[in-house]
Amino acid sequence: MTTTSATASSTSSNTGLITNLGVGSGLDLSSLLDQLTQAEQAPLTAITQQQQSYQTKLSAYGQVQSMLGAFQASANQLGNPSFFQATTASSSNTAVLSAAGSNTAATGSYAINVTQLAQAQSLVSKGQSSQTTAIGTGTIHIDFGAITGGTLDTNTSSPTYGTYTGATFTANSGSTGVDITIDSSNNTLQGVADAINKANAGVTASIINDGSGTPYRLVINSNSTGATNSVRMSVNETDGGSALSSLATYDPAGTQDMQQTVQAQNAQLTVNNIGIQSASNSVSGAVAGVTLSLAQTGTTSVSVQRDTSSIITGVQAFVTAYNNLQSTAASLSAYDPSTQTGSPLTGDSTLSIIQNQLRSVLNNQQSGNAFTNLGQIGISFQNDGTLALDTSKLTTALNSNAGAVASLFGNTDGTSGYGNQISTLITGLTSSNGSLTAATAGINSTLKDLGTQYTDTQSQINATIANYQAQFQQLDVLMSQMQNTSTYLTQQFAAMNNTSSSSK
Repeated sequence: MTTTSATASSTSSNTGLITNLGVGSGLDLSSLLDQLTQAEQAPLTAITQQQQSYQTKLSAYGQVQSMLGAFQASANQLGNPSFFQATTASSSNTAVLSAAGSNTAATGSYAINVTQLAQAQSLVSKGQSSQTTAIGTGTIHIDFGAITGGTLDTNTSSPTYGTYTGATFTANSGSTGVDITIDSSNNTLQGVADAINKANAGVTASIINDGSGTPYRLVINSNSTGATNSVRMSVNETDGGSALSSLATYDPAGTQDMQQTVQAQNAQLTVNNIGIQSASNSVSGAVAGVTLSLAQTGTTSVSVQRDTSSIITGVQAFVTAYNNLQSTAASLSAYDPSTQTGSPLTGDSTLSIIQNQLRSVLNNQQSGNAFTNLGQIGISFQNDGTLALDTSKLTTALNSNAGAVASLFGNTDGTSGYGNQISTLITGLTSSNGSLTAATAGINSTLKDLGTQYTDTQSQINATIANYQAQFQQLDVLMSQMQNTSTYLTQQFAAMNNTSSSSK
């Protein structure tokens, strides 16, 4: 009875779920399940390969669009007529001035005599014994204008050096000036300088040490050059004293407690004997479309010429951008017969359409112009489909008729000329309804469908594998039960044989 009970308990304990496949049956069910899983996942591998192929094609379209963008940029540059009007200006005496041209400058030569440079006014106060001793409180008012008439003492050894007699100060129209408050928190020499700088009043304050018994002096420098940027400073004291006024009052038409060490003045020059004044040493307008940067007084001549070099560089950029596009297209559509392998866009109709349309525009004749085709200015197609530029031929065309070269690429109408037409074509190709955009959208749609297909297939595979696993577990349990039953019966038969032998 004891043996029977133990056997029954063992059998009962093996009727549950077996989590380790093959334990109950002794079969290699785990490896078999792995093989079935691998076989079931074959469709996923095929979908993944399709996805990779479309992603590669999508990336190839991206490269084409990038090259189209670069070509369009170069075409837009040439499509603007002002690009061909660029000039270069040079000075025969760069110690006197340097010159820079623009696309509004007229070619020619100009004699220039600089007799005076523009400069900013500088004022200096009376000496103070300390930078940190309290001076006084009140409001400093700073405004700008022009000093006219009167006499300026320019004798550096004179006790009235740097002061005006009989002058008039006329404040700039519309200027209200700036008020700077001096109170107990900033009523030292250093505090006054800091307060002026913090106010952004159009001047810069600093302190110098002249080495005398009262060495510390407040220096006020106007931030702008020119005669109308002269400074006037007035003080309204609030402590009943006069120390702050004595430090910072300057009115060229009145009280001048500060000393002018540098006079505000305009630059003065003549261009082809025509007198010109400028508040700045950077002079625009004296020579139309040219900026003159004055460095010192003296004479020079300025030559303004068409900037042929930059124009050639721009045309070369146009040719290079087209060739880069062609090179990219050739690489993306190449086919290797020895390995029978293609590229992402081998045989692609969208790429062929783009190439054919671009070539068609470049081969079209332009009407109503002295130059009607690219070959006349040195741009020609090569046997491999790329463009080549003959710079000497282009230079000759520019020297003979630069306006016609400009018109060959574009006009102010924004539509005629190779530059405008190429730009318009590329805009159409890459617009929301363009062929390149449509092709890209089609691939993205396919990738989305493949993603959905992958997810659905994965779910089906998971369900199939789960079903296999459940069946294997059932097999494992059944085989385990049969083995337990076999063992039990064997034990019982053996026990019966033993009992029979004993009774004999």
